[in-house]
Amino acid sequence: MPIGNKKPRGFLLCIFRLPIWLYRIRLGWVLGERFLLLAHTGRKSGRLHQTIIEVVRHDRETDTYFVASGFGYNSDWFLNIKQNPNVAITINRRTLTVRARLLSESKAAKELLNYANRHPIAFRELSLILSGKSIEATEEHCLEFAKSVPIIALESDWP
Repeated sequence: MPIGNKKPRGFLLCIFRLPIWLYRIRLGWVLGERFLLLAHTGRKSGRLHQTIIEVVRHDRETDTYFVASGFGYNSDWFLNIKQNPNVAITINRRTLTVRARLLSESKAAKELLNYANRHPIAFRELSLILSGKSIEATEEHCLEFAKSVPIIALESDWP
């Protein structure tokens, strides 16, 4: 059964939250640069929340991180950053203040295709989990995938 836009619950939610504890005990660096810790403000509660997200790509020149909302447009963290795009990220041992920006579907598709070419097995497995089918690494399929999996640029506020 595909996860798609369904939010994780129960045991699955506990599994997804385990890496947060690595960051809390200062061991986030073991996740390398493939994952980051996103600190964002709740749109209803105003409370600080933390979420682990896989990095789709890091543009070292601009220090921009591209991430995907695997649970779609209804993911709590996605809705929170849509309301307040000023967030903090921790990657390895580095914490940055960034601004979140949703990419257009065409730019998101390019990021997904780039990711698929760099990590073909991970892309195939993730597309199967998130959409219920293994998606081919083509422009057309990535554009269709980008309609349900938004890509966000986390851009540094500092020049």
